[in-house]
Amino acid sequence: MTKKTKELLNPEHLLCAIAKSLHQLRIPYIVTGGFAVAIWGRPRFTADIDIVIELMPEDASTLADKLLLLDKDCYVSKKSINEALTRRGEFNFIHPPTGMKVDFWIKKDEFDKLKIQRAISKIINKVKIKFISPEDLILSKLLWYKKTESERELRDIKSVLRFTKVSLKYILKKASEQSTLTIFQLCQKIKDDF
Repeated sequence: MTKKTKELLNPEHLLCAIAKSLHQLRIPYIVTGGFAVAIWGRPRFTADIDIVIELMPEDASTLADKLLLLDKDCYVSKKSINEALTRRGEFNFIHPPTGMKVDFWIKKDEFDKLKIQRAISKIINKVKIKFISPEDLILSKLLWYKKTESERELRDIKSVLRFTKVSLKYILKKASEQSTLTIFQLCQKIKDDF
C-alpha cells in the first residue's frame, strides 16, 4: 500500500485531496454538512462529505477525471455529473477505501452563490479548505429542518450556536427572509440543551 493510499484512508485526508483538486481546477466550492458542523460546533459522526460547487458544463469531464485519479477503486459517473448540472442537483463520488460518499451539490440559487462568496478558509493537514460560514451553515440547517423536521438539523444548529460566535444580525435578517425565524428563535432559547 502506497503512502498516498494509506493517507486517503482518513476522511480528512480525502477531503484535503478533493479540496486540492477543486483549487487546481479553479472550481468555487464550500464544504458544508457534518464536516462543517465539526469545524463550527461539536464534532459528530458523518458518513459523507457535502460540498457545494459552482461547476460550469465545460469543466464536468475534467472534474470527473481528476476525482478518478485520487484512488483506483473510487467511482464517479460523468453522466451523473451532467445530469446534476441539468437539474441543478447533486452527484456522488464514492471512495471505498474510507467508506465515504462525497455529495457534490451544484450551485442552484442566489443563496448558494452567497454561501460560496462568504466561505471561510481553514487549514487542515496544511491544506486550505473553504468551509461554509457558521451563519450560512445555521441558515442552511434551518431550511433543511423546515423541509424534513429532522432533529439532527436542530442539534447541529444548537451546537454551532454553543461553540462559535456568530453574527446574529445577519442570521436574523436572512432567517426572516427565508421564513425560518421562528425555528431559529426556538434554537436560541434551548441552545444549551443537548
